[in-house]
Amino acid sequence: MQFGVSLSGMGQQPMEADMRQSFQEIVEYIRTSRQLGFDFLYQGQHYLTSPYQQLQTVPLLARLAAEAEGMGMVATLLAPLHHPVDLAERVTTMDIITNGRFHLSAALGYRDEEYDAFGVPRNRRVSRYLECLDVMRQLWTQDEVTHHGEHFHLEGARMTLRPIQQPHPPIWVAANGDAAIKRAARRGYTWYVNPHATYTAIKRQIELYHETAEAAGSNAPSDLPIARELYVGETREQAWADAAPFLGGKYAAYAQWGQDKAMDEEFSTAFTELAEDRFIIGDPEDCIGEIEKLRELGMSHGSFRMMWPGMDLRRGLRNLELFADRVMPHFRG
Repeated sequence: MQFGVSLSGMGQQPMEADMRQSFQEIVEYIRTSRQLGFDFLYQGQHYLTSPYQQLQTVPLLARLAAEAEGMGMVATLLAPLHHPVDLAERVTTMDIITNGRFHLSAALGYRDEEYDAFGVPRNRRVSRYLECLDVMRQLWTQDEVTHHGEHFHLEGARMTLRPIQQPHPPIWVAANGDAAIKRAARRGYTWYVNPHATYTAIKRQIELYHETAEAAGSNAPSDLPIARELYVGETREQAWADAAPFLGGKYAAYAQWGQDKAMDEEFSTAFTELAEDRFIIGDPEDCIGEIEKLRELGMSHGSFRMMWPGMDLRRGLRNLELFADRVMPHFRG
């Protein structure tokens, strides 16, 4: 199992934060992650992120490539908000910068603010999303593309910039609901298992994914990546005390954004109830046990968000170090 660090909790910071300082802390965090043996880094994408500020994904990852040399990079990008020509060339550029270690995680998105700002009707987002992915794959694999679809039109388009990974960089589909998971399975995409659902829900959805892929004969992969919130402490009590103020605040913002409604969940409950069966918080033995459960479900990559908006860098680095020292070796033997 490969282990990655998510920057989503560092790239987002409270409105009063100095983002120049936050960026310098991200650089230190990634340098430390590489030294400790983490395999890849991850960053998601949002726009208009009140009550937080957020650094944009592609320029941030491009700048971090030197500090992360040898590590993989995974970026979740809101595909329906982008034109496939622009997105295909940016992903290819990142694949070259990372020497063939870039993965695109394509997300549908759920926030009205983002769709409204980009002038994309929410009721057409699924068809635009699927068409965007289809056109990108054509651009990566064909010498010349003529495409006249519902959303995009190309006539004799020639993308001369080619990715290192062939036929194209891996595409992970970030999906929460059953319908989106089934779409990914039918088309043979790798499902990037979301961090917000409970273990019980994920177990059911993984079965749904594999059953759908088998029925469609799509050759969807059996091993899947997953994102998860994680905090490890010397003791269980310390881990909960350290994580709760920051992780609880982040999920209050998700509730404000409507993420829970998109999943038919409820994020405004008490933190201990919210965390149950959903987050990995505890001492090293607790974390090993929870990750082992995920590995038994067929998880090939664990993308762990181990810092959240407002958490100080010292505490975040200690989380990384304790994980690398006491948890990671269990899975490396």
